[in-house]
Amino acid sequence: MFLIECPWCGPRDESEFDCGGEAHIERPADPAELSDEAWADYLFMRTNPKGRHRERWVHACGCRRWFNIERDTVSHRITAVYRMGRKPPGRR
Repeated sequence: MFLIECPWCGPRDESEFDCGGEAHIERPADPAELSDEAWADYLFMRTNPKGRHRERWVHACGCRRWFNIERDTVSHRITAVYRMGRKPPGRR
């Protein structure tokens, strides 16, 4: 168990949240022009790093808002929490 700091509700138990996968995946500008292979790559292929990783999370049992988390996949230590549409801390 660990606490997640919801940007709107404050710290809550992880059981209130659902992970939505890797953050900052950009939708292709013209999906109709993609090959089946490129479309499948966009839909299904994600990185699975050991270490720092940015993910989308939703406060499913609270405000139901989405936000991003940067955490270490080995220790589960959360290093940043930031709202959707904002740049990750330390990035310009």
